[in-house]
Amino acid sequence: MNNILNQKLSALRSHIDQIVKELQQLCSSIGHQELEQTVSDLRNRINDPFMFVIVGEVKAGKSSFINALLDAGKEICKVAASPMTDTIQQIVYGETEETISISPHLKKILQPVDILKEIAIVDTPGTNTIIEHHQAITESFIPASDLIVFVFEAKNPYRESAWAFFDYIHSDWRKKIVFVLQQKDLMEPEDLRVNIQGVQDYAVKKGITEPQVFAVSAKQELAGKKEESGFAAIRDYIKGNITGGKAPLLKLQNNISISTNINERIAKGLMDRKEQWEADLAFRKDVQQTLEEQARKSDKQVDVLVENLLAGYDRIGRENEEQLNEGLSFFNLMKRSVSSIFNKKTSAKVWLTELAERLEKDLNSEMRIRLDSGVVDIADSIQQMAKMIDLKIRSSHTILKNNHDIFSDIAERRANVIHELQETFARFMKRSENFTADELFPNRDGLSPNLAAGSGVAVIGVILATVTNGVVFDITGGVLTTLGLLFAGVSVGLQRRKIIKGYRNEINRGRSLLEKEVDEKLKIYIQHIQQKIDANFSDFDQLLDQEKEQIEKLSDQQRSIDQRLDDLTKELQELGTH
Repeated sequence: MNNILNQKLSALRSHIDQIVKELQQLCSSIGHQELEQTVSDLRNRINDPFMFVIVGEVKAGKSSFINALLDAGKEICKVAASPMTDTIQQIVYGETEETISISPHLKKILQPVDILKEIAIVDTPGTNTIIEHHQAITESFIPASDLIVFVFEAKNPYRESAWAFFDYIHSDWRKKIVFVLQQKDLMEPEDLRVNIQGVQDYAVKKGITEPQVFAVSAKQELAGKKEESGFAAIRDYIKGNITGGKAPLLKLQNNISISTNINERIAKGLMDRKEQWEADLAFRKDVQQTLEEQARKSDKQVDVLVENLLAGYDRIGRENEEQLNEGLSFFNLMKRSVSSIFNKKTSAKVWLTELAERLEKDLNSEMRIRLDSGVVDIADSIQQMAKMIDLKIRSSHTILKNNHDIFSDIAERRANVIHELQETFARFMKRSENFTADELFPNRDGLSPNLAAGSGVAVIGVILATVTNGVVFDITGGVLTTLGLLFAGVSVGLQRRKIIKGYRNEINRGRSLLEKEVDEKLKIYIQHIQQKIDANFSDFDQLLDQEKEQIEKLSDQQRSIDQRLDDLTKELQELGTH
């Protein structure tokens, strides 16, 4: 029966080793060296005996407790009046006594003590020591432990540093913990009962169900006072719960528990990372939507400007056409013809020249008034587009902090990208050349000198005023030139219809050009600014793409490990019931 059980345990141990190997690879993939080292230690110790880790403050009596528990008739762990080293001592079974130095902070002590055939004991430096490395190396050994024995001074088990270390063990690693009040011989029985109850109550308050608390005296045990020492109770606990063939199964269950704990921490970290990615994706979409909405608002402002320009243009055109029609009537032409005999200034051609001059004056006046008010509105709308994006960048939501348990490096990389985006966009807003769009208006010779009137985003108004004025007055100037040639090159008396038709055709042509050119150039400019603003997010977009790919890949690996750990847990539970 034992052979069958051993074969099953051996097969399960191989399965666990493979899963832990994959978990180590996952820790490597996420770039978390500390977790990767923890999992590596777990793999290296998967075939070790069930491991007790003894923790507690300096001078709590840990080394004396170990010597008394092993009952080897000799001092295995050195007991000194003051802390001697910052070295962890791993005590394991060996046919002969031997001490092996594994590293500057770890040594292995081999002892021919029977109980060490089923368990290994690790003596750690004190959690409150001032000697360098003590707490760090103690914490590095905790994750691979199978049982934590927390040793307190019986007379004062309430020290803050000890319970702070307990919080690390319990909340971070959910370890099985038993409590030992050492040096009970220094306490009055009633005071000892009070402290035992105090530790039980404190442990329950911190989430331990039915805490196991033992009061012992290593001094009495080593002196042969075994009935008084209290060690019989803790030995019974070890025999009933760990030794006697149960340790190998418990060891595997603990390996699964540790692996599950680490995998769950990674899962939680991935959830945080995904939440940050989703928040950043929503932020990015919000930026794009804001740009599109502001561009549409600006386009509508352009539509209003064009509509107003055309309304003014049409009014001036109609008024002058009415004057032209009236002036070219038979009666007025005859009147001017007779008058011109006596005064050349009253001739029809002079009158047409004067009409063209009035048309130019009226158009210039009307267009300038409507341009001045319309351009301001458009410029404000485009400036608002840039300013809103600047505000959104500065208020982007951070979920993944730089002190994140798993993904602090990713959080830092994201923080750097956001910081660079903020600085880059701030520089973008200050540089007027980002808003000039010379490539859109290559023939606007008057543009550059006017830029002195603005800086950064404020230059938009200057550019729009220069461009729109140039476009409008180029078109109206062309209309007036053509009409001037038409008026000068015809014989009025014979070509009245030709003059009216030519005037209408030219006015309509100018109107079409005005509508097309102003609308097209301003909307292209708005689109250009929208695209230039959006281009500032190229690094951020790259981060989003990389994060999506990485989160999906790591989440698939994590879920696969989680499922296999769950299956193995069920197998171990079934094995434990037989």
